Amino acid sequence: MMYLSNTRAADAARTTAGDPPSLAGSPPPTSRAARRVSGTVVALGLVSLVTDASAEMVTAILPLYLMYGLGLGFLQLGALDALYTGATALLRLAGGHVADRLGRPKAVAIAGYGLSAVTKLGLPAVGGSLSGLSSVIAVDRAGKGIRTAPRDALISLSTPVEDLGRAFGVHRALDTAGALLGPLLGFAIIAAIPGGYDVVFTTSFCLAAVGVLILIFFVTQPRTIVTKAAVSIRAGLAAATAPELRRLIIAATLLGLVTVGDMFLYFSVQRTAGLPPKILPLLPLGTALTFMLAAIPFGRLADRIGRWKLFLLGHALLLTAYLLIATNTQGRLIAAAILLLHGLFYAASDGVLMAYAGPLIPTPLRATGMAVVQTAQALARAAGALAFGAMAAAVEPTLTFALFAAALATAIAAGAWLCREAKPAPAVGAA
Repeated sequence: MMYLSNTRAADAARTTAGDPPSLAGSPPPTSRAARRVSGTVVALGLVSLVTDASAEMVTAILPLYLMYGLGLGFLQLGALDALYTGATALLRLAGGHVADRLGRPKAVAIAGYGLSAVTKLGLPAVGGSLSGLSSVIAVDRAGKGIRTAPRDALISLSTPVEDLGRAFGVHRALDTAGALLGPLLGFAIIAAIPGGYDVVFTTSFCLAAVGVLILIFFVTQPRTIVTKAAVSIRAGLAAATAPELRRLIIAATLLGLVTVGDMFLYFSVQRTAGLPPKILPLLPLGTALTFMLAAIPFGRLADRIGRWKLFLLGHALLLTAYLLIATNTQGRLIAAAILLLHGLFYAASDGVLMAYAGPLIPTPLRATGMAVVQTAQALARAAGALAFGAMAAAVEPTLTFALFAAALATAIAAGAWLCREAKPAPAVGAA
């Protein structure tokens, strides 16, 4: 906390030192400080760490509960996975636009994180009701949708363009550390207090509340230029349909449509390794550990070789994982390789996409533009999860993975043709 206090003061000093609007909240690119990650980014990473730990300690058991507890089939699982992925989509647009309209992305992020925190108190009330559980998850995802674009805009506006890959890598590494710790903490509580689900829910709420407090007291909002014209809906649509960003959105949508939902992949890995069903909730830890360890190195690599190149490389790694599943080769080494490739895919794509998109969007419209990209990707992945579930219910899951692998290879080729490393947008957005 002492480090955060010092870096927060330094960030605040920079936002009032008369920096150009495009670098508000950031040191000049030529300074030594430009090679370090700002305190704002670190604080946001800690917010995500405790929030993800809060969420994942509750959601880690969902695939096990849905498939083996309730006996749901692939079609129903696909529908729920689509809800989980797509529930944030439209609210990302609302959150991004409101953040730009008010010029207060931090305040909008606080509202989103706060809403997700409150939902943890509703979990004991719904008990084992699937409809109640779905409602609580939907509200929690709504909070995530509201906060995501403003949070990523804060990261982007607090970092020099040439270091965006590094900054998003640091944030995603901390975020994923929470995803890794959450399930472990949840299982530790249940092991110590058998049947102590209320303790899990209460602990989850406390962690989420801590995240909100860190955001309030240790995150500095960069100074931005805000005018009514610059943040109108018309200006936001104009920015989103600019040629470079439009090609990015099309490519990200195509890739999202052929990305299989995580629950399907973990279920396939469990079968491939011949593991007992009770191990299923622990499989995401393999992905999370790899993601956490690779996020920062991959972020630095993206800054050096090109962010879009690394983004496509990440999908090529995911394609390899699909092919391993499609071959139906049994063995724990194969299962471990799939989880490794899955984690590397996230490290090469999640924060890297936002690092690539940020400079393409004018500063006053940064949250709105990022929300458009995120919404297109989220809706595409939701549709992909639903399509995969319907296909897997009709044919063998391994054949469905083979078909998705072929489609993913085509989408990667289309993405390489559509996009190339682009020049940043002007510092001041168009009216």
